Amino acid sequence: MKHSFFKRMAVLAGAGMVLFACTNDTLKNDETLDLQNVLEETVDPAVFNQGSYVIEGSYIVVFNRKLTGDVGARYGNDYKAANAAVKDLATKILGGLQLKGEAIEHVYSKTLTGVSVSMSEKQATELATDERVAYIEKDQMFTLAPPPGKGPGGGDNDGGGSATQETPWGITRVNGGVAYTGSNVAWIIDSGIDATHEDLNVDVARGFNAFTKGRDADLSADGNGHGTHVAGTVAAIDNNVGVVGVAAGATVIPVKVLDSRGSGSYSGVIAGVDHVAANGSAGDVANMSLGGGFSQAVNDAVIAASAKVKFALAAGNESTNAGTKSPASANGNNIYTISAMSEGDVWASFSNYNNPPVDYCEPGMAIKSTWKGGGYNTISGTSMAAPHACGLLLLGNISSFDTVIGDPDGSPDPIGVN
Repeated sequence: MKHSFFKRMAVLAGAGMVLFACTNDTLKNDETLDLQNVLEETVDPAVFNQGSYVIEGSYIVVFNRKLTGDVGARYGNDYKAANAAVKDLATKILGGLQLKGEAIEHVYSKTLTGVSVSMSEKQATELATDERVAYIEKDQMFTLAPPPGKGPGGGDNDGGGSATQETPWGITRVNGGVAYTGSNVAWIIDSGIDATHEDLNVDVARGFNAFTKGRDADLSADGNGHGTHVAGTVAAIDNNVGVVGVAAGATVIPVKVLDSRGSGSYSGVIAGVDHVAANGSAGDVANMSLGGGFSQAVNDAVIAASAKVKFALAAGNESTNAGTKSPASANGNNIYTISAMSEGDVWASFSNYNNPPVDYCEPGMAIKSTWKGGGYNTISGTSMAAPHACGLLLLGNISSFDTVIGDPDGSPDPIGVN
């Protein structure tokens, strides 16, 4: 029933979404949309806080596997061939709308059978009547779970090393700082990771970049700092320098879906999740410290990927029901949505709430971790809480002996620890 609803409604004017006009440069529906240009030039970071912002002329199209078959599954571990097969299917279906393969932006073959497409609303409405299409969503902008570059509570160190190592309070609270000796990895679906940071073990070769040109095309760099901060909380090295992470020294892999301003498209985020599903292994973990309005496609992708990799998701920072946000509202056995608290186990006032989907509460106020440019930074948000859980999942199962104080939904979230 959900899918048929979205097939009918998602091509309309964003039912159930809060829409904002970011600039006066919005493209008309019949113009070709350059997502890279939109992400880099048309978003004003001063007004671009967490929320959903429709990208005009861009749609996420999910095909009905009951009719098309699971095209990607036919190619096993050959992800390139699987994507090529899905793109070929999409090109044939889109041909009836006089759309060529160049209209396709991203291809999904592991979590969904689908594509993101530049087309007009008229074309999207017509496509939704095709029985081979399960549902269509308007593409939206994702933002960081704290506002870009700064979490509630601030933080502004843009570089500079740390002479001696310290253990952040959050790491101590969850019984982290344990040297990781396993062979699994943490996939950081975020703004990238500073690959040259002396306090991190970064594997760029296995990573993914949704940005193929411009200042964010370098996967070894993090133009924002947020992804590097998340990576440090998960796995900063116990090396007498800077900070130590929950699963100290574990390998972190950048999945760059947010640009230097801390923004990215839902379609690009799904592509990153699809990459993790294709390349991850049992025992791996993934962290998504980002969020926006509800998206069935994003949730479906995360749920599918969680069959192989465990996910830690930020609940979001709007003091509202996390069930209205994505990916926070995704639910499954290997999916953990995380709220935030301050020292003393006190609820962070900005944190989203409600269980389901929230599973655990973790430290999210005044969290010190690694930053871009080889530096360190102290910021706050559910973005900072989720990687504590991600590190715990890498070490093994999460335990809990206490609950957070002041949870506004009246059912205190358990505090996850090692």
